Amino acid sequence: MATTNVLITGANRGLGRGLVEAYLAKPHHIVIAATRDPENDTSKALAEIATKGEGSRLIVVKIDVVVESDAALAVEQLTAREGIRHLDIVIANAGVAYKWPSVAEVKAEDVLAHFKPNVIGIIYLYQATRQLLLKAADPKWVTIGSNAGMIECRGQAPIPNAAYGPTKAAAHWITKRINAEEETFVAFVIHPGWAQTDIGNLGASLVGIEQAPVTVKESVSGMVSIIDKANKRETAGKLWDYAGEQLTW
Repeated sequence: MATTNVLITGANRGLGRGLVEAYLAKPHHIVIAATRDPENDTSKALAEIATKGEGSRLIVVKIDVVVESDAALAVEQLTAREGIRHLDIVIANAGVAYKWPSVAEVKAEDVLAHFKPNVIGIIYLYQATRQLLLKAADPKWVTIGSNAGMIECRGQAPIPNAAYGPTKAAAHWITKRINAEEETFVAFVIHPGWAQTDIGNLGASLVGIEQAPVTVKESVSGMVSIIDKANKRETAGKLWDYAGEQLTW
């Protein structure tokens, strides 16, 4: 049986780890967990994931999304040492959010500090993995987006977000453009919901909520379902909610 190769960035915690667990539980999947530091405790803990589908295995690689050479070096390692000849799915999940200022208060350096991992990091990853995606029968590029990047204000999260929000809007644009430029890629964005990750729960605390309303398991289950069924005609070039609803940009 053919093996499905999946690469996930930001894979050592939150949604990233949840996605690793979900794909590793499927049979005949090679799950490539990309983390900023494979030697830290959360990265090493990936090896302890017990539920693995028949014929599935885990590979951990170093990709710090702000380091231009990291994604390319990881691809070289996967090809030379692990025998990876194609990538079926790349999920650009890694990103940061650590300040929530208004437009009136935001500092340029904070926007730039969010922009490099959240946007430039996606470009580095895409350029590094593109050739392996082109070798897949049905390549899928997935950007984990956010309603914080939606232009329609009624869809935006109800908190000041002038450092993080613009970077997600840019990431959405990049993804839509990838889909337009690549005839065979199914490239799209998924908003994972207001999930119970470190970032999600911190955002919830800013509006007086104990924790975000969507569990990681719920979010991941919905996202994997969308990815599994994704196709060029119906899914690609669009923004989706984890529950399967198409959202406006």
